[in-house]
Amino acid sequence: QVQLVESGGGLVQPGGSLRLSCAASGSISNINAMGWYRQAPGKQRDLVASITSGGTTNYTDSVKGRFTISRDNAKNTVYLQMNSLKPEDTAVYYCNADVKIWPFKTAYSYWGQGTQVTVSS
Repeated sequence: QVQLVESGGGLVQPGGSLRLSCAASGSISNINAMGWYRQAPGKQRDLVASITSGGTTNYTDSVKGRFTISRDNAKNTVYLQMNSLKPEDTAVYYCNADVKIWPFKTAYSYWGQGTQVTVSS
């Protein structure tokens, strides 16, 4: 089995910063793409940022220049550094990873439990 455990969410004032972490564990042979999604009340779950195993990144337009996604392959961990936070960033943030489990070749998508990020005065 594979588990993705998230941490780093919380309450922050506008203009502040948070760093989210997501660590994958289990009988992992390979992790392909990893990413962060968010879902605000009454809205759809949308991609925030993604990163390939080779380090290629992708961001939704609303967070470009403010958020940075990175990963540590040795630790099976992905991070999301969030700066200049705005109230519109308030949402539950979910980690996602495409994981191959030893000894199988098929990759499956796994989700973290979600962590609340609230940006408010």
